[in-house]
Amino acid sequence: MAAAEVMTRRATLAAMAGAAIVGASHPAHAAAAAWQTAAPLDAGFAPDLAARLNAGVRSGLLDGLHAVLVSRNDHLVLERYYPGADEDWGKPLGRVTFDRTTLHDLRSVTKSIVGLLYGIALDRNLVPPPEASLLQQFPEYSDLAADPARAKLTVANALNMTLGLGWDESGSYADPANSEIAMEAAPDRNRYVLSRPIAAAPGTKWIYCGGAVALLGAMIARGSHTTLQDFARHALFEPLGITAFEWTTGRDGVALAASGLRLRPRDLLRIGTLVLADGQWHGRQIVSRAWLEASFRPVIATTGRLTGVEYGRLWYLGEATAPGLPGPHRWMAGFGNGGQRLWLMPDAGLAVAIFCGNYNKPDQGMTPLRVWNEIVLGNLRRA
Repeated sequence: MAAAEVMTRRATLAAMAGAAIVGASHPAHAAAAAWQTAAPLDAGFAPDLAARLNAGVRSGLLDGLHAVLVSRNDHLVLERYYPGADEDWGKPLGRVTFDRTTLHDLRSVTKSIVGLLYGIALDRNLVPPPEASLLQQFPEYSDLAADPARAKLTVANALNMTLGLGWDESGSYADPANSEIAMEAAPDRNRYVLSRPIAAAPGTKWIYCGGAVALLGAMIARGSHTTLQDFARHALFEPLGITAFEWTTGRDGVALAASGLRLRPRDLLRIGTLVLADGQWHGRQIVSRAWLEASFRPVIATTGRLTGVEYGRLWYLGEATAPGLPGPHRWMAGFGNGGQRLWLMPDAGLAVAIFCGNYNKPDQGMTPLRVWNEIVLGNLRRA
């Protein structure tokens, strides 16, 4: 399959997006969607926080930036949008003028959302616990389960990307050799993932793998007897007042669990504030605190460019400092292709959502990293 054919196919998939655009169905949802705001100075930041961000954009150091939203202690402190070229899961959208109503690709930040959904499903006894055998959840592949080495795979290995299967997403997502693209081109994505060559013993090596999340999405759908996107709508989005989203699907109509979710910027930030509140939203426990604590417990160090970053259950984990916060403080984050980020720092009550359009570029991580380190943390003056 030529690269051009892959891009054409991606455009077709985007056109088939799981159009889960949902209208508000209850007055409480609209009330839940309201944000309280705070001036940067009142929230402990430099008073000219927005001006510093704008200066970074004008300088060219924040190339491809589409949106930055910052909340602290449940108050919206900064919200800025910038026009630029964008895509819908590989389908060019041209130059887009972004605002709070614009849906945007999350790409692999989707994985962290699926991690929350798995926790919600587990709380409802709809999916197997992490220690369960992975291949036993797919009895149709008894031939694969007969392999003693493969039979050792657990759900936990999928959650923390330690399956140990041969998988490579280091190249462009326009390249058919990219394992995620190959998975979506396969006639059976689940078999494709589970039949990859064994590269390491399960649990011993972190190998970034969108296929692991595809399997988790399949388990959620099977256990809930609905689609992944419908489970997300009822279990997570509607309780938070999230009334519009899209989830790109494959040729078989199955939601792309690894990278297909599109949300409005404020709604991604809202999910971040839910996590900071230990899974509670307006007095209702949406995802259990126990699941979140387990998700943010470091399991294994990541590899590649992410030096010093660890991994939990579909969340990246690390530490950072700020002028107003003595000592290092832990953070957790979802990272997505093109520069999509959801960064959370619980000790500071801080949630940051960043959206960019630098898809498949080698330096795509620079803009969100500069926003996080130099604009947000660098201007946090008070605990």
